[in-house]
Amino acid sequence: MNVFGIGLPEMMVIFVLALLIFGPKKLPEIGRSLGKALRGFQDASEEFKSEFKREAEKLEQVVSKPMEATLEQPTPQVLSPALSETPEAEEAGTTQQ
Repeated sequence: MNVFGIGLPEMMVIFVLALLIFGPKKLPEIGRSLGKALRGFQDASEEFKSEFKREAEKLEQVVSKPMEATLEQPTPQVLSPALSETPEAEEAGTTQQ
């Protein structure tokens, strides 16, 4: 059995040292709080992975979706110089070109 690169003999030594340092009454409480901390870390990690996956899927949909183009109606152009005169230009006697 190998957990985090620590074998069974090393785990036993760590357990005995923890038992001597903290005592038999405090050790279960420490184990419980350590387990809760690890569980919280796992939950946060899973939430991060799911959020990352959701954002990657959104990005993939945007990239794979074809671009939609719309055509604008062209503005009519006046070809006759007589029609292109503005009221101000008529008063001044000039035409706008």
